[in-house]
Amino acid sequence: MSSRMICPPIPSSEITPESVYLRRRDLMRAAGLGMSALALGTSLPAGAGVARKPQPLDFIETAQPLSATDELTPYEHVSGYNNFYEFGTDKDDPARYAAEMSVDPWSVEVGGLVNEPGILHLEDILGRFDLEERIYRLRCVEAWSMVIPWVGFPLAELLKHVEPQSDAKFVEFRTLYRPEEMRGTRSITSIIDWPYREGLRMDEAMHPLTIMAVGLYGKTLPEQNGAPLRLVVPWKYGFKSIKSIVSIRLVDQQPETSWQNLAPHEYGFYANVNPDVDHPRWSQKYERRLPSTLFNPNRIPTRKFNGYEEQVAGLYRGMDLRKFY
Repeated sequence: MSSRMICPPIPSSEITPESVYLRRRDLMRAAGLGMSALALGTSLPAGAGVARKPQPLDFIETAQPLSATDELTPYEHVSGYNNFYEFGTDKDDPARYAAEMSVDPWSVEVGGLVNEPGILHLEDILGRFDLEERIYRLRCVEAWSMVIPWVGFPLAELLKHVEPQSDAKFVEFRTLYRPEEMRGTRSITSIIDWPYREGLRMDEAMHPLTIMAVGLYGKTLPEQNGAPLRLVVPWKYGFKSIKSIVSIRLVDQQPETSWQNLAPHEYGFYANVNPDVDHPRWSQKYERRLPSTLFNPNRIPTRKFNGYEEQVAGLYRGMDLRKFY
């Protein structure tokens, strides 16, 4: 399938209101090489870490043809209302506490059924996978939904770099596990067996809509959004988009995933957005698009595959999507 899918171009003014971008050499410093110099952030509540101020990224403001056309979710909602249980279960916990996580230096171990296993340092990743023309304006859905202008590159490019072997059928991901910096993992009420794990089928991982994000709204990722490197799979529910990745392995068997292990009757391996398959405890026919309030809930119908049916339905041809939920 071609990575160029037809969709109207998006004006740069609509992608982000930010107008100042650094040169390419500054991208390396902002997103990887100089994180220690970026602790310039705003104050947080007592007990929270010192927030890094997200730094501008340098890229050409050209939208991807596969981008959505929905109105963007305001930055304050994207960065302030999150699921990242490593820092707590309330939606504002990640923004309060994720700055306690160190993201410099950062590396990702890539292995399993590949010909070129190894450790990729963040600066090497950013240097190898060019961010020019890499704005992805994508819908993301949990119980609520957002439309986010991600900056990143297709996961397929990284996987091709390590040369998958022919018997690789799945990709397994793991999140950073550092209890001294992740207060949610120290909680006696924690419901997840850490570290957080996720997985994709190989063809899902190689699809051009599956991206590794390093920024949003033209800036480096905030910690609460999965800094410095996270997965985005826009036709699936948000728990598939694993944050702060430190390990990627190609395997021949379907990997265990955190939510499937926790509640397999509620969370399947595929997690495709499907309004016709209800969660056991709630309907999935509607979603709440942020911003949303009690008196203006902004409730909209859920679209199959989150509106990307034309692009991804072929991956599941012949499958019973009620069984493989």
